[in-house]
Amino acid sequence: MVFNIDDIKDNVNVKKEVGWLLPGLEVKRWFLLIFFGSVMIVLGFMVLANVRPIYLTLELIRKAALVLPSNVLAAVFILIGSVIFFKGWQKTTLSIMDMNSAKGNNSILEKLYRRRKLNKGAKIVAIGGGTGLSMLLRGIKRYTSNITAIVTVGDDGGSSGRLREEMGILPPGDIRNCIAALGDDEDLITELFQYRFKTGEGLEGHSFGNLFLTALCAITGNMVKAIRESANVLNIRGVVLPATLDDMKLGAEFEDGRIIHGESNIPEARGQIKKLFTEPENCKALPEAINAIKEADLIILGPGSLYTSVIPNLLVNGIVDAISQSKAKKIYVCNIMTQPGETTDYTVASHVNAIIKHSGGKCIVDAVLVNNSLPENMSEGYAVSGSIPVRLDMENIAPIGIEVVSQKLIQENKEGLVRHSSNRVARAVYYWYKKSAKKS
Repeated sequence: MVFNIDDIKDNVNVKKEVGWLLPGLEVKRWFLLIFFGSVMIVLGFMVLANVRPIYLTLELIRKAALVLPSNVLAAVFILIGSVIFFKGWQKTTLSIMDMNSAKGNNSILEKLYRRRKLNKGAKIVAIGGGTGLSMLLRGIKRYTSNITAIVTVGDDGGSSGRLREEMGILPPGDIRNCIAALGDDEDLITELFQYRFKTGEGLEGHSFGNLFLTALCAITGNMVKAIRESANVLNIRGVVLPATLDDMKLGAEFEDGRIIHGESNIPEARGQIKKLFTEPENCKALPEAINAIKEADLIILGPGSLYTSVIPNLLVNGIVDAISQSKAKKIYVCNIMTQPGETTDYTVASHVNAIIKHSGGKCIVDAVLVNNSLPENMSEGYAVSGSIPVRLDMENIAPIGIEVVSQKLIQENKEGLVRHSSNRVARAVYYWYKKSAKKS
């Protein structure tokens, strides 16, 4: 059964007294400590006061401990009871204060249930970039707090590109989106983190989060520390890591022989990509990212732009080897539509083969998740731009030996736009993981 915290929300709000009995809150155990501590204290005082008949039930204990005077025995009971009582009181208070200090408008009970249950969830590593990765994280955080997002740092356009060029830092845009996605969506500070300035000389086009990360990077000395401090401010569920701290830039070799430099220029070149590469060639993976992959229960690639969001992470030295050696379940979330300039006319097998090719021939995924539903009122804009649904070509997927998981992954909208639903994608991925884990 897939755990979804939203499924219990109504019950928690309606029957709060019963809700405190839910397993996993780690509060009942401290209440029990308080109870037993109180009992021990009462018993101690009753022994001291020679109260009957409770005193008679303890007569055997007294006779067994004739070497100890009754006042000493009472003192022992009171001392042990006091220690147990105050330990339970301390743990209960800390648990409730911890939840009460968390951001959001949910009840303490619901916060407790979320925190305790999610902290025991599967260790998930999500690898990618762009809007696809942040979309996935919004859904996955409902199932576990043990999330590590490994983000590409090849972006050289927009606000990130300007800050990278002017300040000499890693592009913060995708990192910022992932931090915000793992935070509380209803939190004002998360909205502030995503706020983009519309006017102002030098400010126009920049997001507050990008500037915040840039300032923290200058203060703390590197992007990893800046991300960590930002995550603390937003109290996010999980960890966000850049794939590398090297100044990685992307280049692509096209089938017609052209060499294009710069991530933002690759889609604009409008051709069939033969090979993607990084500059410098040997970018070293962040050790924390490698460790997260090795310890993961589930590794998710995509969704997102194949050549500018997903594959760039695989070009960082150490990432592919860590994935292939990991005992985790591995799944690739395929895009719903082709992307002109990157994946024109690509099928599901084309996406998977590109990943395998850029992984040095290693098949680093066990399954591919594909969408099997499209809106009836599909926007005409897709046809104009040359974007078409990614076709599932089982005849080409079968020889690869990869399991195909087919689900409805889109969210409904009146405009006929095809967008992943974070809840549906996360549910499909997590259900596949739980099912696969039972088989192994």
